[in-house]
Amino acid sequence: MKKVKKPATTVVNRRAHFDYQLGEKLEVGMVLTGPQVRLVRDRHAQLKGTYVTIRNHELWLLNLTLGSDTVERIKLLATKKQIASLEREKKEGSTIVPVELYPFKRHIKLAIAIGKGKKAFDKRQTIKGRDLDREGKRF
Repeated sequence: MKKVKKPATTVVNRRAHFDYQLGEKLEVGMVLTGPQVRLVRDRHAQLKGTYVTIRNHELWLLNLTLGSDTVERIKLLATKKQIASLEREKKEGSTIVPVELYPFKRHIKLAIAIGKGKKAFDKRQTIKGRDLDREGKRF
């Protein structure tokens, strides 16, 4: 009998698309323990309230919720060139936003993006556009 693969379990930060104008995505690895990997694979993770910071030329993910616990810090794996590029963008006033968390083969990957914060009127335009799209699909 053939083994059936489960579909990829992706955790998406939906709020990121609403609060930020996102640029190019970057895929980074994560340093996790076995139980943490199991929680991510079983979709017991939330990206709500998480953010990425740079300390000592290293990327860190802060405030990830796994199961019922909040993990303080998780080290992210990226190349020196990628980290240097992110540092330059951060100095210009951008924010590093976690967008998606998903399993990739045997590893867990995190998609991050550079984001510029939206103003209130930008958010209203996003809502208006979404409502117009919804109306168009209805008829």
